[in-house]
Parts: sequence; C-alpha cells; structure tokens
Amino acid sequence: MHAIGAPATPRNWDLYRTAVVDIRFGDRAVRIAPRPPGTAEGFFPVPDGSGAAVHVITAWNPRGRTASDDANARAHRVLLDEVRHRGLTPWPAVGGDASGTHREESVAVTGLSDAAARDLGRRFGQDAVFSWTPDAWRVLACESGAVAVSGWAASVRAPARAGAE
Repeated sequence: MHAIGAPATPRNWDLYRTAVVDIRFGDRAVRIAPRPPGTAEGFFPVPDGSGAAVHVITAWNPRGRTASDDANARAHRVLLDEVRHRGLTPWPAVGGDASGTHREESVAVTGLSDAAARDLGRRFGQDAVFSWTPDAWRVLACESGAVAVSGWAASVRAPARAGAE
C-alpha cells in the first residue's frame, strides 16, 4: 500500500489502511481485505466494464470520537435515509480491524463518484471512506485529497442470517 500525493492524512490513517470490510450482497457476505498493490482476488459485485466503484461509508463515531450506541444508531439511520433519498441501494456493511475488536456499521453503495462519497463522509463527520474497484482498494480522506491505494482480496464469509439488517 502506498499513499499518493502529499495531502495531510487523518490521525488514524494507518488503521483505515489496514481495515477490513464485510459487505452483505443478498445472501452472500463478502470480506474485503487490503493486499499488495496489483492484487485483485475474489468476488467483485459490479459487472466488468461498468467502471463503477463500491463506496463504503459510515456515520459512526464522528470526528474519531467514540459515540454512544444510541447516537451511532441514529446517525446510521440518517445515513441510510440520505443514501435512499439519493436513489442509491445500500448494502449492509461493517468495517473495522481484522481481529473484530473494533467494528463500525456502514453502508456500501454504487453510483457515487469519489468526490460525492467523500462529501457524504464529510457530512457525517468521517475522516475517510473506502472505494473498491476491480483493480484497487482505496482509502479516501474526506477532508483532504489524501488517498491510500492497495490491492484487495474478497472472500465469501459464512451465509448472512436471514432477515438481518
């Protein structure tokens, strides 16, 4: 993984660069993990050639401060409403460290540009959002132009529980 450009990075940048994200696509749960640049292994949910990115955005713990469960749940509902208002279909997602010690409920969407995803993240007080394309996994800083680029591996996880949201 390497950073592109010289813009300032958020305090927790290294944690974002090593984070994993679990996304539920219908009955398939997929974990995306960063890998060395140029690596692209496993399931990618968008048809080849579409050029679409999957962006992962959270509303949890704005400004890097731990919020209460209730505050995080309210912020997540507002994020879901905003995504739906924009006509986007959210996939349930959870981002965090690989050990599962820290996890944040998130949404994954297609149909946003990187700039729009950053704007949405910034609206919810976030340091960064993720952008997943067929050839890269990128961490996009919301307040600056900083980008960390890596490869990715997506592995199918245990089937998601029926009715879980």
